[in-house]
Amino acid sequence: MSSSGSGYGKDFPGEGSRSNIDPREYHHHFQLQPQQSPANTLSRYESQKRRDWNTFGQYLKNQRPSVELAQCNCNHVLDFLRYLDQFGKTKVHNQGCMFYGQPEPPAPCTCPLRQAWGSLDALIGRLRAAYEENGGSPETNPFASSAIRVYLREVRDCQAKARGIPYKKKKKNNNKGSAEQSSSSSPSSTIHFS
Repeated sequence: MSSSGSGYGKDFPGEGSRSNIDPREYHHHFQLQPQQSPANTLSRYESQKRRDWNTFGQYLKNQRPSVELAQCNCNHVLDFLRYLDQFGKTKVHNQGCMFYGQPEPPAPCTCPLRQAWGSLDALIGRLRAAYEENGGSPETNPFASSAIRVYLREVRDCQAKARGIPYKKKKKNNNKGSAEQSSSSSPSSTIHFS
C-alpha cells in the first residue's frame, strides 16, 4: 500500500516507520475507530437515540441565550418539536385545502410538509430514555411531561383528520397458542393495557 498523500505512512515523532508500530498503538495515535466487534457495536435504536440526544443538545446550545440540559423543560422540548417540522416530509392539508381529509389527493397542493406523528412519538420515546441514561431524574424528565403527551395527541388527531386517515390503535397479534391460552384463563388473571 502506498503511503503517498494519505498520511498513514508517516512516522510518529521519535519512532520508526508504521510497520514497526503495534497496531493498537497506531489506532490510539491516529484516533481511528477500533474494529467493530459485537461488544461495541450499537444497535440501530441505540445509534439513533445517541444522534437524537446530540441533536437536541445542539439545539439547546444554539438558543439565544443557550440553555443547559439541566435547565431544559417541556417548553424547550415543544419548541424543538415545532422546529423539526421544517424538515418534515408528511403533507398535512390545511382545513381550507380542497384535499383536506383525502388520503390520496389527485394533485399537488401548497399545504405544508410536517414531521409525521409516528416519527415524533418515536423521537420522544428515545429522548425520554436518553435523558434518564444521561443522569436525568425520571421525576424531572421534560420528555415525559403531560404537556408533551397532549401535544403528540393533538398532532396525531390533526394529521389523521387532515390526511383522511383515521388513527386506530394497533392491537398486538399473539400467536394462536397464547391466544387460546389467554381465552381459557380466568378474567382475573388477564391484564389488559390500554
